[in-house]
Amino acid sequence: MESNEINIYCDESCHLLNDNNKVMVIGGIICPNKYKKEIFKKIRNLKEKYNIKSTTEIKWTKVSKSRKDFYIALTNFFFENQNLAFRAVLVPDKQKLNHEEYEQTHDEFYYKIYYDMLKKLFVPFYFWNIYIDEKDTNGSKKIEKLKKCLRGSDIKIQEVKSKDVELVQMADIFLGAIAYKNRNLKDNCTKLEIINIIESKGYLLDETTPYIREKFNILKWKSREDL
Repeated sequence: MESNEINIYCDESCHLLNDNNKVMVIGGIICPNKYKKEIFKKIRNLKEKYNIKSTTEIKWTKVSKSRKDFYIALTNFFFENQNLAFRAVLVPDKQKLNHEEYEQTHDEFYYKIYYDMLKKLFVPFYFWNIYIDEKDTNGSKKIEKLKKCLRGSDIKIQEVKSKDVELVQMADIFLGAIAYKNRNLKDNCTKLEIINIIESKGYLLDETTPYIREKFNILKWKSREDL
């Protein structure tokens, strides 16, 4: 089955309703299962090249001047590797959410956004492995709710520890970049450079990406008043 298995390594940024961040982003790195070991090895080789321990977790919060060359190399690696893609849904302003009007909780809205992020990726005749970053003790509930939303016998969902899975870590980098741009932050020159590299390739981090561009794709969620 491996030849037609696709893995999606998911993460989220600023997804809580009252976390003092107006932005919410959910997304994932897409990779054919048969290439995952090769890609993990190449990322670990990049770490070694830039004197970073193989066990060190890659995170947007760790992007700094001292590790600038590594994070630039990692970003370029993604764009140069034809077996990697990225998909995210951006909610630019959680203050515009009106859960009462739609008779939903923020938790239910969260799963709707997860569904919107994933549904475009599924195509017939493939088996999908969805890996979700383990964050708290509610992981099993999260998996069950996502299974109900997705309703597919060809879909497997499981939690993983991000520190053990480089492509979940890579997802964290891109989600962090989207959130940083949409929060209008400018206090870290290295983070701004990573954002500039992505956008110089034609992928704006604060707009919906045209669907013909599959490598790096963002859906910008809009409230009714924005339509």
